[in-house]
Amino acid sequence: MGTLGARIAAVLRAGDLVVLTGPLGAGKTTLTRGLGAALGARGQVSSPTFVLARTHPTTAGPDLVHVDAYRLSDPLELDDLDLDWDGAIVVVEWGRGFVDGISDSVLDVEIVRATGAATLAPGLDPDDVPDEPRRVVVTATGPRWEGITL
Repeated sequence: MGTLGARIAAVLRAGDLVVLTGPLGAGKTTLTRGLGAALGARGQVSSPTFVLARTHPTTAGPDLVHVDAYRLSDPLELDDLDLDWDGAIVVVEWGRGFVDGISDSVLDVEIVRATGAATLAPGLDPDDVPDEPRRVVVTATGPRWEGITL
């Protein structure tokens, strides 16, 4: 997932909105870490369960804003976070349905991961689960993504 994040980072620029969807432990944060590493993000890209949004300055230029919409009860709460939608690359985990209308161009990344006993074991850190095959569906919509191959 980190490698995929780095590949996606290569085409991102300020104003891009990336929505990550998938079950717990699917690799959303790992993908974002790969994205952040490729952009030269400062600070640890951590699981967003600990913060609602964190801005990481990057050596690539635009900041990387990592958002967790999981704990938001209403899409209007995104407004309260005062995010730089136009000047940063914004990655929103659990953002499907929460970012509608924010941008006419969205890169939607859905990670499908089989769930099994290892994934569901109580107290198991998702990063410690052995690599399992994942299916990733990337849907790029809007004028920003016309003619771009990922």
